[in-house]
Amino acid sequence: MHWSVAEMINFSAGAMEAAADEAAGLLKILSNPARLRLLCALLNGERSVGELEVALGSSQSYVSGQLARMRAEELVIGRRQGRIIRYRIADPRLVPILERLYEVFCPPPDAGSAAG
Repeated sequence: MHWSVAEMINFSAGAMEAAADEAAGLLKILSNPARLRLLCALLNGERSVGELEVALGSSQSYVSGQLARMRAEELVIGRRQGRIIRYRIADPRLVPILERLYEVFCPPPDAGSAAG
């Protein structure tokens, strides 16, 4: 959502404080590199703990612990598929944030080279 200057001016101090607190909480969770990498790995859809272990190069217990923290914050959700739980991003507000972070910090390898 994009706010116009008029909308921002009319945004009450209480509402602005609540929104800032919520944003800061979300950014605090995203400030952990492993959680950020997990969420980036989930941008393209569901993944199992095993798939996430490989993507991060981390142990099952570490990945599961990070997923538990993000489940508690309602950022990810798990879906049982037989004996496997597949995780996906539950909070749609994360997608544009993660996409923008990826765009800024993870450009294609040849993006820095000049054409011609």
